[in-house]
Amino acid sequence: MHSIDQRVRQVRRQIREAALAGGRDPQDVILLAVSKNHGVAQIRQAYAAGCRHFGESYVQEALPKIEQLAGEDMIWHFIGPIQSNKTQAIATHFQWVHSVERDKIAKRLNEQRPAGWPALNVCIQVNLSGESSKAGIGVQQVPQLAAQIGDYKQLRLRGLMTIARRGSELKEWQRTFATLRKTLQELNSSGLSLDTLSMGMSGDFQTAIAEGATFVRLGTGVFGPRE
Repeated sequence: MHSIDQRVRQVRRQIREAALAGGRDPQDVILLAVSKNHGVAQIRQAYAAGCRHFGESYVQEALPKIEQLAGEDMIWHFIGPIQSNKTQAIATHFQWVHSVERDKIAKRLNEQRPAGWPALNVCIQVNLSGESSKAGIGVQQVPQLAAQIGDYKQLRLRGLMTIARRGSELKEWQRTFATLRKTLQELNSSGLSLDTLSMGMSGDFQTAIAEGATFVRLGTGVFGPRE
């Protein structure tokens, strides 16, 4: 049995190796520890091991954790599907949202982000696998949603997020992540200044890093199997 500290050290080594192999600075890749279904004690262990970015998918599960850990310099990311009735809680308790896929949701997040606070960092979720079970919009819809988000003063569009198809072969992972990178490049060539590619999970993050990932979202890789 590996401890969380051991897992984090191993993952950081793997991130470093993958970044260097791709000619990238390892400091440009941030480990986002996916803490959903894991408790406060485990999150504290990951924090002690050096993790600062934590990802949650369910508002009702996340809020008690965020409140109990309020004294720490943790950065909270919402990475799950967003329901309209949860936008206020997300807008007031998280610093990042990776899963924006509708203008309606972006508008609500913008309106409910408290005035005077730093803009909420957001990513557009793109569904590149075509799976109906996954959230996200198609590539063709991205420019329109990016333009809409750009009008909201309390949001800062940072980039794009995707989830690769589970059980895929390496070549499909590469195609998926390369497509997201090219989409970001196209947005930037049109005048935007986006810097974030949230892609890669415990099974495919090294491939994602090779294609430019700036956030890799690891749950099992950090915390081990869910209880």
